[in-house]
Formats: sequence, C-alpha cells, structure tokens
Amino acid sequence: LLFGSNTQLRSVAEAYAGSDGHALFVRDFVRVWDKVMMADRYDVRPG
Repeated sequence: LLFGSNTQLRSVAEAYAGSDGHALFVRDFVRVWDKVMMADRYDVRPG
C-alpha cells in the first residue's frame, strides 16, 4: 500500500520486480552491505 502511493518507493519496487530485478537487487545489496560493514573500519583501506 505504501509503495503504490509514494512514487519514489514505487519506482524502486518496480525496478527490483522487473525481469532483471534479481541481479539488480543482489548487486545493490552487496554494494551497500560492503559500505555499511566498512563504515566503522578505520584500519582497512579500500582495495
């Protein structure tokens, strides 16, 4: 219900629901997961 009334959330949901949505979701999830996990690591330099 919330996704239908909010245009920004709806566009994100439609992108992930598309035919290539699974690959898009996995790529975005891995990128964000890495960013969150590295956010508090001051001793690690990005490769």
